[in-house]
Amino acid sequence: MGQGLWRVARSQQLQHQGYSGQGYLTREHGRRIATNNVSNTSHRKQAQGGIDIYHLLKTRKSKEQEGFINLEMLPPELSFTILSYLNATDLCLASCVWQDLANDELLWQGLCKSTWGHCSIYNKNPPLGFSFRKLYMQLDEGSLTFNANPDEGVNYFMSKGILDDSPKEIAKFIFCTRTLNWKKLRIYLDERRDVLDDLVTLHNFRNQFLPNALREFFRHIHAPEERGEYLETLITKFSHRFCACNPDLMRELGLSPDAVYVLCYSLILLSIDLTSPHVKNKMSKREFIRNTRRAAQNISEDFVGHLYDNIYLIGHVAA
Repeated sequence: MGQGLWRVARSQQLQHQGYSGQGYLTREHGRRIATNNVSNTSHRKQAQGGIDIYHLLKTRKSKEQEGFINLEMLPPELSFTILSYLNATDLCLASCVWQDLANDELLWQGLCKSTWGHCSIYNKNPPLGFSFRKLYMQLDEGSLTFNANPDEGVNYFMSKGILDDSPKEIAKFIFCTRTLNWKKLRIYLDERRDVLDDLVTLHNFRNQFLPNALREFFRHIHAPEERGEYLETLITKFSHRFCACNPDLMRELGLSPDAVYVLCYSLILLSIDLTSPHVKNKMSKREFIRNTRRAAQNISEDFVGHLYDNIYLIGHVAA
């Protein structure tokens, strides 16, 4: 009873204010139409001097098209920008619809150089019939071959003219490529020490804190799972390269390559101690400082303390 009286009173109030049910809907509908017209006009004005998105959408609706807008209707620059976000598989699928656009050499050149940053063939005059799409397929095939057999993979790259038979060129290729299996790469570098030497010189550790530089080094050249001659070789080469990149810091701290070698080994052992779940009694900061200064007496206590803090906060140097 009370709700019925409230509805009657509310209806009389709206009629008194000139808002009948039909009139209210009519005015609200008119307001929405006006808002849509203003919005459409605004979109048209924003599109002047550029891409008329409103016109494209209108054309699409008029033709009753469904799905993605036809890239051939867009300016070439915008179409290539959209396709540049695709990987090789999706770009091949796109070429079934937009053959001329998806087979563009610039798109495939970008895919090649974003995956394999350095190849000897990039700096040569392309041979007759050369295409970056074909080169991508060869690089992919060579990478898969390398991950099965490193020597055969490198020989494949050389046979296709992709790489020159030079330790420096092979080292640059490895440094700029992320598709190679790290276990196979470790085996290859252990056998090809000439390539390893050139690979180490490509690193720039200037103004880097020692543990951070060691992490970067082991991201490119993975450390072996067990201690041995190869790990000692890696740490030795890193120590000399780190000192060569930071001569002023070495003089200021009074460090030599041998001292840096000791510090690197200490950091690796500390990383294992702090991160291994099998070690219950973790090494304290005081113990690390005492043990490290026994091996390298010229190192300041504050510097060694900062090394401990870095491993404790950031984590393993060779993870």
